[in-house]
Amino acid sequence: MTMTMANRIPDQNDGPSRDQIRRGRRTALLLFAIGFGPMIFATVMFYTGWLNPAGHTNNGTLIQPVVPVQTLNLETASGEPLADRFGADKAEPEWMLMVVAGGCGSECEELLYLARQVNIALGKNANRVSRAAVLGSVPEDLAGRWQDEYSLMERLTPAPGTSPDWPAGINPESESRILLVDPFGNLMMHYGAENTGKQMLEDLKHLLKISQIG
Repeated sequence: MTMTMANRIPDQNDGPSRDQIRRGRRTALLLFAIGFGPMIFATVMFYTGWLNPAGHTNNGTLIQPVVPVQTLNLETASGEPLADRFGADKAEPEWMLMVVAGGCGSECEELLYLARQVNIALGKNANRVSRAAVLGSVPEDLAGRWQDEYSLMERLTPAPGTSPDWPAGINPESESRILLVDPFGNLMMHYGAENTGKQMLEDLKHLLKISQIG
């Protein structure tokens, strides 16, 4: 019996085999684990203390549960929603130090200075952390010095017709704070006048070391 070409040649329109589909899924899961596994693992480690170096505790005040940055309804000077800066799909995810205050008096400016100096002190890791400020009003003297002293401190404002929904315990009108935002866009910790630059730096170095992303 002769075999026709149709018998011998596989149908080119056939879809992938089950084995090919399984291999494809395994490859996708592996790529996801390599790319984002370290950040997820670091978050679990930080909040639970699991496998953290003995004796390490955070110096800032944890926001529990974490609050997504979307709830702040903030946008950049160009109108970009702040929430769009964060997420697992970003090629170069960053942490953010965000100074929040009503009228920016002496305590507020101390925190602006603290955030700047801590960021600089990270050295080679400084580019993994950005800086921003949400300020109700800025004194004329500070406004005049802003470009020289805080040019890398991005100014954020509430989107038109909205107001920030601050996490519990955060009220910028009565107390200036520094909020720490992780690369996934979660408000996870805050600092104030009771914290030193050394304490903030210690927390950030620890987070950047265990996260390996952002």
